[in-house]
Amino acid sequence: MENLSLKAKNIIKYFYDPDTFQVLKGVSFDVKKGEFLSIIGKSGSGKSTLLYVLSTMDTDYEGSMEINGDLLTGKTQNQLATFRNEHIGFVFQFHYLLPEFTSIQNVMLPALKLGKYSAQEIEHKAYENLRLLDLEDQALKRANKLSGGQQQRVAIARALINNPSIIMGDEPTGNLDSKNSKAVLEIFKELAANYGQTIICVTHDNDFARSTDRIIEMQDGLVLDGYHRLV
Repeated sequence: MENLSLKAKNIIKYFYDPDTFQVLKGVSFDVKKGEFLSIIGKSGSGKSTLLYVLSTMDTDYEGSMEINGDLLTGKTQNQLATFRNEHIGFVFQFHYLLPEFTSIQNVMLPALKLGKYSAQEIEHKAYENLRLLDLEDQALKRANKLSGGQQQRVAIARALINNPSIIMGDEPTGNLDSKNSKAVLEIFKELAANYGQTIICVTHDNDFARSTDRIIEMQDGLVLDGYHRLV
């Protein structure tokens, strides 16, 4: 049990507008620490909805969800916000960097918000993260002056700043060309293999999914097969 990073049990989710619709129909699976997992499925299969439940940003569901053995179902929004900032890193299709801030300032933001370390310590860790992603030379450049691939790597460095238990990606390569998509994939693989980082990504990219440790395929709100690989 102590080797589990995330445990989802019988997750059921309804939408009520304009009509009642069951989007998740009892989804259960575990994710091991250091596992790189992809969630695939056609539009409307429920994969993005599932990610928002797993990320604790959507709390209107039935079932239970644990991260590192900590039951998150039933916690208040404030408790979840604190937990998210400390334990979950996010990488989205669009990087959501502040354009007028430098790379280093963008990376530091979640740690400054968390408030556990001094600004000097956070800056040191932010430089380490940028070095890990081969971006140290771009640290003082404004985000809007970076290429798309560089911006997404800064977003990954930002996601890592609080040493999260899990990185969750929502189409993290969806806005990138094939070269930059491959670069982001290789970064994730290295983080999982060499640093024990747990990574869960929703993706439409089958090439990306094939390179992950495990694929969960969703269809009509159900998990088809949690342990298969695409051929």
